[in-house]
Amino acid sequence: MGRARTFHSLHRATPLVTAVALLGLLAACDDGAGSSGAAQPPAATSGRTTGPGTVGTESPVTQSGAAAPRCRTSELRASIGRPSPGAGQRNFPIVLTNSADRTCTVRGYPGAAFVDASGKQLGPDPQRSPDTPTAVTLAPGRSAWAGLSFASPEISGARTALPTTLLVTPPDERDPLKVTWTAGEVPVAGNESAVRLTVLQPGTGG
Repeated sequence: MGRARTFHSLHRATPLVTAVALLGLLAACDDGAGSSGAAQPPAATSGRTTGPGTVGTESPVTQSGAAAPRCRTSELRASIGRPSPGAGQRNFPIVLTNSADRTCTVRGYPGAAFVDASGKQLGPDPQRSPDTPTAVTLAPGRSAWAGLSFASPEISGARTALPTTLLVTPPDERDPLKVTWTAGEVPVAGNESAVRLTVLQPGTGG
């Protein structure tokens, strides 16, 4: 009798075990397939992540074309290029050359001031031309220039002074570079005494 009851109980439990196993199999199949029955790839393989070190199109590691840092006074050398006289004007390119070992940018107008041997400024600050500033990228050894011009004093009749130095301050900097001035007297007051300055552009202006 005991053996018969055991067999009978096992026989009744078999359908329940089979049903549970069948449900588990269906759930497992559903986890790996969508409504169309095709397997769904894990989200991590989509290639659109933006974390460090990824190679997706939105990854910061793959971005390029970032602007070079601003040129500092200590990274530049200033000089006066070849003058270009014409039509009663005296024109001089103020040249800034990258003397550092890294690429940097300049943008806008340099500061310019004529000073005498004691460091006193002669005349007002130059007037700026209405040009649109653009960034100029300077690889090591490359230059940008801005035009400095004024009417010839012997023609305009302006009052003049003889500077010893032209102070050139790179854009967005406070410390100037000193350039020895050897081009004679400059207008400081009176008729047509304004000195004009253009924005920086690539090259040496020569």
